[in-house]
Amino acid sequence: MALMANLQRTDLQRPRLALVAALVAAVGVAVAAYLSYEKLSGVVGPCLVGSGCDVVSSSPYSSVLGIPVALFGLAWSSMALVASLAWWRSTDRRPLYLLYAGGLVGLVFELYLVYLQLFVIRAVCSWCVVYGATVVVGWLVAVVGIMRREPAD
Repeated sequence: MALMANLQRTDLQRPRLALVAALVAAVGVAVAAYLSYEKLSGVVGPCLVGSGCDVVSSSPYSSVLGIPVALFGLAWSSMALVASLAWWRSTDRRPLYLLYAGGLVGLVFELYLVYLQLFVIRAVCSWCVVYGATVVVGWLVAVVGIMRREPAD
């Protein structure tokens, strides 16, 4: 009986975690799309909090090989959203491992971008901070998902 209760509880936890990951990724898509639009259109909108978004957006660090950094974020968040939904729809853990590995790469990249904002550019973009939070939270959800053991089919 305890085994059955454990299986049912675990079976319910996976969809919840996957949906949390999908929600976080969807927020990341929205923020990265907004930042990509700003960069590509040349229009700088207001910061969520304070100022500094215009300074960060116009810095040479806002593009890599002519590609706006926000587009990389949009690509990752879109992949994370698809992986989250795939994890939610099946018991296959490969999408979860993609969320973990991609999130780890994103986490390292975010640390570098935060370093640039604080110590090189000397300005902080609140939209960028929100996007960075989606990367961190998404990766933490993947860590929790990996640490939880799911029953084998």
